[in-house]
Amino acid sequence: MSSAAPERTERDVTGLLNMAGHALSNRLAAALADIDLTPRMQCVLVHALEEERTQIQLAALADLDKTTMVGTVDDLERRGLAERRPSATDRRARIVAVTEAGRAAAAEGQRIVDQVHADALAGLPAQAREAFVAALAQLVDEGLEPGPKQVRRARQPSSR
Repeated sequence: MSSAAPERTERDVTGLLNMAGHALSNRLAAALADIDLTPRMQCVLVHALEEERTQIQLAALADLDKTTMVGTVDDLERRGLAERRPSATDRRARIVAVTEAGRAAAAEGQRIVDQVHADALAGLPAQAREAFVAALAQLVDEGLEPGPKQVRRARQPSSR
């Protein structure tokens, strides 16, 4: 007994974006590993260099939970790339300050990130590349609400 799959009226955009994102994330992680950084570390360094920010602010920008953020900053501190300091504007808050070594690592990391992105888009003609990036940015900035946090289904007892 065979049943036909439902007809798709639209391309599987979620699947395409997930596959592209997964491939790009893997390429980026491998390229940054050459300079002993992770994409997460690179993201935190860049956002911390933009302006004085607390760990909580950086976690929100990098879409990291508190535990992951603490571990990331611990790694950056161990490597001498960043340090936690009291905030100049709020004595209760701690900011993540990037060291000179961290500034150099972030600059090299950004060159790598830019190259990985350029390589990923190189297969498209220039006009299509610009349109693709503009369309993605528009979806993220205007069209797609982040939605609720992912909800895990409760474990179901096995029926054995």
